[in-house]
Amino acid sequence: MKVLNAILDLIFPPKCISCGKSNTDFCLKCFSKCPQAERESAEWIFPLYDYRYPPIKKAMWLLKYKGKRRIADLFAEIMYERIIEELSDLKLMENFCKPILIPIPLAPRRMRERGFNQAELICQKLIKLDNKKNFEFKNNVLLKPKDTEHQALIKDRQKRLKNLVGSFVIKNAQFIKNRNIILIDDISTTGATFSEARKTLKEAGTKKIIAFAIAH
Repeated sequence: MKVLNAILDLIFPPKCISCGKSNTDFCLKCFSKCPQAERESAEWIFPLYDYRYPPIKKAMWLLKYKGKRRIADLFAEIMYERIIEELSDLKLMENFCKPILIPIPLAPRRMRERGFNQAELICQKLIKLDNKKNFEFKNNVLLKPKDTEHQALIKDRQKRLKNLVGSFVIKNAQFIKNRNIILIDDISTTGATFSEARKTLKEAGTKKIIAFAIAH
């Protein structure tokens, strides 16, 4: 896959999704203009950017539906800085030590269709950046065995919550019992997905849970 991507880059050089600058998916100048997420979210959820900003929305679409995996790496680098910033306070104030990164899972059918889980890609880059200094990664704990209606198609928050009830299950609970957790996803709209995942993890015996998303 890496070889194929390298060949495609030579034939079709990447261009900034915002200004069209060559040889980059998202140039630093355009990236720096992206507005931070300011809409209200739960105090334990930390989104990075405002999803309503067109370049952010386009970046998320390219990542999820066009397989532009490098975009996950780009956002992971920004997310890593934010996670470390939050951990410095949580370690001191709430003894939030040695957390485990857990990506929000995809249902099997959606995973087959897409070929990858964008939240897992972000986690993999975060682990490389961290080099086992602050957290570890588990992708075989939180599972989504069945498909649910796509959350983006449901506007009402209560219906979103109802749509996800019971959609997650725990495997290998011994890995997370009495552990702190950092949930990772690409987009958090109402927080319903994070909330249902958090409830499932809490029932399995985890301690404190926080969550990070690229956009809200």
